[in-house]
Amino acid sequence: MYAILDIETTGGKFNEEGITEIAIYKYDGQEIKDQFSSLVNPEKEIQPFVQKLTGINTKMLRNAPKFYEVAKRIVEITDNCILVAHNASFDYRILQTEFRRLGFSFERKSICTVELAQKLMPDQPAFSLGKLVRNLGIPFSDQHRAHGDAKVTLKLFELLLEKDVKKEILMEHIKIINPNKIPSKYISIVEKLPSEMGVYYLHNSNNDIIYIGKSNNIKKRVLNHLTASHPKAILIQKEIAQITYSLTGGELVTLLKEQNEIKNISPKLNHAMKFRLFPVGILLDNSHDYPIFIIEQIRSNIKYLSVFKNKKAAKIALLKWADDFRICLQKTSLSSDKIACFNYEIKKCDGACTGKESIDDYNLKIKSIVESHNYPHKSFLLIDKGKNEAEHSFIYVEDSVFKGYGYHELNHQIKSRNQILSRLIPMDNNPDTQKLIHSFLRRKKFKKLIPLPI
Repeated sequence: MYAILDIETTGGKFNEEGITEIAIYKYDGQEIKDQFSSLVNPEKEIQPFVQKLTGINTKMLRNAPKFYEVAKRIVEITDNCILVAHNASFDYRILQTEFRRLGFSFERKSICTVELAQKLMPDQPAFSLGKLVRNLGIPFSDQHRAHGDAKVTLKLFELLLEKDVKKEILMEHIKIINPNKIPSKYISIVEKLPSEMGVYYLHNSNNDIIYIGKSNNIKKRVLNHLTASHPKAILIQKEIAQITYSLTGGELVTLLKEQNEIKNISPKLNHAMKFRLFPVGILLDNSHDYPIFIIEQIRSNIKYLSVFKNKKAAKIALLKWADDFRICLQKTSLSSDKIACFNYEIKKCDGACTGKESIDDYNLKIKSIVESHNYPHKSFLLIDKGKNEAEHSFIYVEDSVFKGYGYHELNHQIKSRNQILSRLIPMDNNPDTQKLIHSFLRRKKFKKLIPLPI
């Protein structure tokens, strides 16, 4: 027996959502045996974009039953059933959260029709509910309402059951999903975590930090660690004893703080980031008449023009420089040819490989590339969101060297060097920090840039 389910929620922070509507169809594989559909008063505000999407507003829910009033009906209609939903982990998590608020557990086996469709119909162009059923020719009305979405999920499930002739794939995808079920000893810890951006620290019983992470929603990310089944999550679950965190506000501060502390503390479960975020660099070798760009694994005490996550990304960047600045591919580590490069044949190279382009002209191109990787000012502040609405965060670069980050109140201007240094949390200047800052400058992901006198 199956319970085809759909839930609409208030939206909002992870694990703080409330149910606004629920629909369940009890289905035996041939016909509907029972059904339940109801609006639900979530006793909290509905996010404006959700109201627009679903058409459900606070006025509609004023006289609707609260969750505890429909909880018994939900338990009864889903008893001895396998839950079926499109993106089942979401609907199941919401139900578990609501029951946990009442002091009860809620566990059912489940099937996700997204996963089932991807396995049985891998050639479909999209797997969102609306796009998938329309591509399959299944009529869809009352989209983004629980009864409409649950009904069309039932039609989709019927089709999937037919396609899975031997029922082998179906059995593989029946599982108990517990996205919100964590050991009881961690519940009080997780409940205290914020659903905000920051850096978090997982400690073992000796209070050693075993893992450092970052997230724009600390609570959600930590829950993932405590409920996932991949090898690193299992190691974390075996050793974790407590969790601490630091709110950061801005995304750039968060990234800089995380990578700096991983390098300084070296937690044993942060192997991938222990040394470098960007382990590959492009080096400019000026020992030749025509300078040469070299892609290599980063070495200590070597200055790189730019750094990358892997060699593929570095190669893509170097090829783009060749297109944008008409540099010669023979003068890079991408080519070992001694004859004219391919770009010269297609008139995208001005002939450094043949001696046709003068050394002075070629060096002007190199200068342009180097300047494109300089900061926009020798010294400046990057201003972004703070840890709360009453402050801003700042990134401080002095004479082209990253010095660190800090916070200041909105009504307190910091422009003098002494004011900045008094609030500064110092950090190392390294290729990783430079790359992160350049990335945010290029994408303009900050509130304000303030040039400073040198």
